[in-house]
Amino acid sequence: MMFSANLGFLFTDLALPDAVRAAKRHGFGAVECHFPYATPVDDLRAALDETGLEMLGLNTVPGEAAAGEFGLCALPGREDAARAAIAQAVDYAAAIGARNVHVMAGRTDGGQAAEAAFRANLAHACELAAPEGIGILIEPINRRDVAGYHLAHVEQAAETCAAVGHPALRIMFDCYHLQIMQGDLIRRFETHRGMVGHVQIAGVPDRGEPDGGELHYPNLIAAMREMGWEAPIGAEYRPRSGRTEEGLSWMDAFPQERAGGAR
Repeated sequence: MMFSANLGFLFTDLALPDAVRAAKRHGFGAVECHFPYATPVDDLRAALDETGLEMLGLNTVPGEAAAGEFGLCALPGREDAARAAIAQAVDYAAAIGARNVHVMAGRTDGGQAAEAAFRANLAHACELAAPEGIGILIEPINRRDVAGYHLAHVEQAAETCAAVGHPALRIMFDCYHLQIMQGDLIRRFETHRGMVGHVQIAGVPDRGEPDGGELHYPNLIAAMREMGWEAPIGAEYRPRSGRTEEGLSWMDAFPQERAGGAR
């Protein structure tokens, strides 16, 4: 039982391999990231081996940022680009021993064609990832931060997982996004516990450290642990001061989750 540092937001002043080392020094028991592809595989793998930290997950590329894209895999007509992104992510994940790939859906009109494209691309992703022992994650993302994102509710994610019907496909239960869109997180986690593949936390509504705002994480995480969640919980927040090291006192409320590093 421990926390995972999401290096898409934490220790971003460092090169990714050095961010892994910093996460170890500051008591994180695992790491995860967003888009590691500019980092040579051998460099990142060496840092993971050196620290003994597991990389829990990485994302497929979001597409053309200038065009407002935030994922490709639910976009009808973009199947070739979506599947190239999936192959890139699975190959990189396999090379560094990552546990999961988050397949980003993208902004859509929410129609049947978008959902059909999403399901077909997810089935393809599972077929690529499962032989490597890699899981595929889908994440409901709030539409206040990402207007038009295809997947925004945990029930929709559960329906998609059931329709694809592959055991490698699971839900990323991001407490920040789900609190904004839905709330009632303990009950929703309990309902969908069997489909959850990863949990992430951040303060709501500012997405800062998880020690203020609407959610009381000591209670929420205790409830998740009581329901049998034993995997690391991802700290995916934006440090309020801009420097990760200055805001890590939130971890003091969870001594049982600390991996033993010194702040």
